[in-house]
Amino acid sequence: MNSSDKLRLLLDSTYLLSILGVEVEGVEVVMKVLKKLYELGAVEYYYSLLSMLEILGKLSKLNYVYERVARGLRSIEETFKAVYPTAEGYMKALELRTRGFKDFIDLFLYATALTRDLFLLTRDEQLVEFLRKQNEDLSCVIYEKELVERYG
Repeated sequence: MNSSDKLRLLLDSTYLLSILGVEVEGVEVVMKVLKKLYELGAVEYYYSLLSMLEILGKLSKLNYVYERVARGLRSIEETFKAVYPTAEGYMKALELRTRGFKDFIDLFLYATALTRDLFLLTRDEQLVEFLRKQNEDLSCVIYEKELVERYG
């Protein structure tokens, strides 16, 4: 399978937190599917440095296990590709923020997926509903239930 045949997934912070050893309720099934896809060579994973800043901010307020977090960070660095928003993506996120959605990081992730030809994996119902109400292109969004149904 060549890279053009692979599912190109940008992971929301929820899934990265799990990789770093933070328990996230209900994410186990999704993580198994993500592992299965990786083992099959059917996926390329992407992460945003903006997500990493958000995650490290959360971790700094928690009791975390240093070695577990370090191991997770190394795993992400070795397995995932870093991706940045395009100029168009930054502007799209800014535009959407002015329309009322509060979570700038989620908007950056959406805009990055949209402008970089990726799929954003999320469980954020508020984000999806906001985008739907704004008549935004949701073809780049995979809700985690969809992923589990399709590939689980």
